Formats: sequence, C-alpha cells, structure tokens
Amino acid sequence: MKILHNEKYGARVIFKWLWTAWKGNRWQAILNAILGLLSVGVSLLSVWAIQRAIDVAAGAREGNIYWAVGVMGALILVDFAISISQVWVRNILGVKAQNKMQQRLLDRLLRSEWQGKELRHSGDVMNRLETDVKTVVNFLAETLPSTLSTLALFFGAFFFLFSMDRLLAVVIVAMIPVFIIFSRIYIRKMRSLTREVRNSDSEVQSVLQETVQNRMLIKTLEGDSAMVEKLETTQSELRHKVVKRTMFSLFSNLILNFGFALGYLVAFLWAALRMVDHTLSFGGMTAFLQLVNKIQAPARSLTKLAPAFVGVFTAAERLMELEENPLEEQGEPEKIAAPCGVRLEDVTYQYADGDQPVIDNLSFDFLPGTCTAILGETGSGKTTLIRLLIALIHPQKGQVLIYGKDTPPRAISALHRCNFVYVPQGNTLMSGSIRDNLLLGDPDATEEDMLNALRMSCAEFVEELPEGLDTICMEKGGGLSEGQCQRISIARALLRNRPIMLFDEATSALDPETERRLLKNILSSNNKTIIFITHRLAVVDYCDQTLKL
Repeated sequence: MKILHNEKYGARVIFKWLWTAWKGNRWQAILNAILGLLSVGVSLLSVWAIQRAIDVAAGAREGNIYWAVGVMGALILVDFAISISQVWVRNILGVKAQNKMQQRLLDRLLRSEWQGKELRHSGDVMNRLETDVKTVVNFLAETLPSTLSTLALFFGAFFFLFSMDRLLAVVIVAMIPVFIIFSRIYIRKMRSLTREVRNSDSEVQSVLQETVQNRMLIKTLEGDSAMVEKLETTQSELRHKVVKRTMFSLFSNLILNFGFALGYLVAFLWAALRMVDHTLSFGGMTAFLQLVNKIQAPARSLTKLAPAFVGVFTAAERLMELEENPLEEQGEPEKIAAPCGVRLEDVTYQYADGDQPVIDNLSFDFLPGTCTAILGETGSGKTTLIRLLIALIHPQKGQVLIYGKDTPPRAISALHRCNFVYVPQGNTLMSGSIRDNLLLGDPDATEEDMLNALRMSCAEFVEELPEGLDTICMEKGGGLSEGQCQRISIARALLRNRPIMLFDEATSALDPETERRLLKNILSSNNKTIIFITHRLAVVDYCDQTLKL
C-alpha cells in the first residue's frame, strides 16, 4: 500500500523511526495484544454459547438450559474482566509511555545544537510534544496491538461461518479487496489534509501562548481586539481545513458503510431463505448474523487503519523534524581549574548566508581573574558574543579558545560549558519555590549555602518572607519585583560556582546602592573571570578592561 506521496520523509525512514519509538512501548503493546486476543476468543465462544442456548431452548438440541445460560454468564464475566484490564493498561501504562517519549524528545532538543535563530515557534513545538506524541504512542501501543486481535477476530469468524456455509463466507469476504483499493485513494488525500490541519492547530496554539505570555504589553498597547482578531483569523483557517477534511472523511465513510450494509442484507436474506427451506435453525440464523457482523466489524476496523496511518505518519514526520538539528558534541564535561580565561582570535560570525557579519574579525583576551565590561549599541553583537563564549554557536572564521594556568588553549565546545555560569538579561526565574530555583544552580546545595548565596547577591529579603526559601514564585517570578527576581537569579549563578561568570545586563533593575553592594560582593573573589554586558557606567568603573563593539 502506498502511504507516502510527495512527502518530506520516505516510508522506510518513517517506519524505521516508528520501530525505534515502539521499543519504548513494547510492554504496553504486548499486554494490549494479549488482552485483545483473549477478548476475541471470548467473543467467538459467546457466539457458540448463544447459538447452543437458543437451540436447547427451541428443542433443536439436547441439553440443560441452565447450564447453557450459565456458560453464557461465565463468558460475560470473563469479558468484563478483560475490559477492565484493557482500561487499566491503556490509562496507566499509556500515560507512562507518553511521558517517556516526551522526555526523550525534550532531552534530544536540549542536547541539539542551537541554531542562532529559532526555526519554530515555541507554541508549535509544544503542540508537537503534546498532541503528536500522544498520536504516535496511541498508535504503537494500542492501534497496532488491536489490529492483531482484529485480524484474529476476522479470520476466526470467517472460519466459523465457513464451517456453517462456505458460499456465504466467501461472498462476504470477497467484498474486502474493494475496500482495500478504496483505502489507497483515501490515504493519499487524507494525509495531505491532516498535515494542513495539524499545522493550523500549531498556529492557533502559538497565538494563544504568545498572547498569554505578553498580556501586560498587549494591555498597554490596547491591542486586546487586535490579538482576539488574530486568534479568530487563525481559528477560522483551522475550521476551514477541518471542514474540508471532515467532508472528505464523511463521503468516504458513506461509501464504505453502504457496502457493509449491502453485505449484511445479503447475509440476512440468505439465512432467511435457508430457514424457509428448513436447512438452518433459529439458533443457526442468529449465529449466522452474529458471525457476519464479526467479520464486518474487523473489516470496518481495518478500514479505520487508513486514517490511523495517516495520523501517525503525519505526527511522526512532525516529531522527526524536531530531531533534525545535529547534536552538540557529547562526552564528559572538561573542567578547567580557576582562574581560567577565554580568547577570541579573528572571530567572524553571521547568522545566515548573505547577512552582514554580526561580529567581524574580532580578537580579544578575557584574561584569567579579570573583570571585563562589554559595551555597544543595540545590534552590535553583544548577545552573539555571549553565545560564542558558551559554545551555543560557533564562528565561521577564527576561533574561540579557553585556557587555564596549567591548561593549554583549546577550541571551546559544549563540553567546556561546565566552566561557565550565565545570568541572562531579563527575568529568568522558573515557576516553583525560590528553593527550587536556587537548586538549579547546585542540586546539592544546603540551606546554609543558599542563604549565603542570597546574601552575596543582596537578596536578604528572602529570609524575611513568611515562607522564606519555600516562597512560591509564579511564572516569570510572579509576586516578586524585577529587581528581586534579578538578585535571586544572581544567587542561583553564584551557587553554580564556576570560574567564568557572564552577566548580561544582570543589574539593570537594581538601584545604584544595591548595584554597588552587589558588584563589591561578586568581585571579592580574585579567582573568577567576570564578564559584564552593560550600559551602566557604575559597572564599568569596577572592571579591569573594556571591550567596545
């Protein structure tokens, strides 16, 4: 069956990726397959039990009606037990499987090379990590195992019916190839439509996420109506594509259901004629119709595999795109004893071919144990320089070297990032307690270590809060002022305690007196190499050297 048509990845590549993903869900898949096969066995035994009970009650067969009904009741109880087990496996193990895949993909994203300019909106990435992961896990752990039991039910019911009436069994099954041919056309069109819907869904989530994150800006710009209108526009595009896909799906299902209904009417008429000729008992006719239904039901389920394959192939493609960025250099972190320095030799960097270089033939030495102020207008390359220093990006020309007293210069890489601590510009607190935020700097820090770091960063106010270190911060440090958030972020950096410290406008929200005290505390250690990106002259006065971009 040709599933892919002019798409980014070939069928073999996607199947290989899905096979790798399946390895993390194999136990749930195996349990679902076993429970599905047990359910098929019970279902076919129930047909036999019902036929036998009806024939005993009608006098067409000898036997005890109580025993016959008792067997039916026992099979019903077994079916209940299997259904409960399937729900447990689906809900409990299903969540675990989704969590594991999300963790694997997030780990892959975090360890991949940073591209300088984000290719995808964070809302789109979140949509992929949530919806597409769920689609893939459900397919691998539930849809495929259920397909095995569906096929077992199909063949079991066919052979049961074949033993009762060969001609009818062959006629019913002969209709299936027609549906398979139809499915090929369906898959090709449906896959394109599904991709459009998923992309539009990501756009809607991106607008929602960006609007919620920037509520204050939108309110001050009085842009409420504009953002709601933007959301309506993206939602309208999504609705249009959903309607288009739904109409195609409904038309396809109408044709399929008409075929199945025709098959059932043929089976009913055939059974009725045999009853008229007294070649089939009433219990036999009941079994006939049940078996026809149990052949058609799996056939219906198999036709539903077409949209399932469409969905999982689209989801797999979108998740594979998240893994396109190459991994950073992997290995043991290479620590260098303090003090250590960083040297740039004729470094040039541009974000894309054809762009003007952001940094052009820059040479500078951040000497071990010194404090340097980096100055420059907006767009002069200050942030790009920081990214080069911590090996998020790499120069197209020249090299960035890290060295120490007893360590010769070597080209900087992700493995040297363990020697840096970085305080980005703006509010970088995570939701959770102040303690949680500080432990990101050093997971093994004691309470005394955290309090000392807070005092060094002039954040003694934390000790006066009713909950102290356990005070809860909302997203972006909600509940604290910008200055308080900055000082806690600096305390987190001090807890990391690395030989090279990078501060990107880290004191911009502090008053002059607090800034003076903070700088004095930070510079009290002579074995740290400290780099400030700043516009504030008070910071420059404390530095040993200045780099102007």
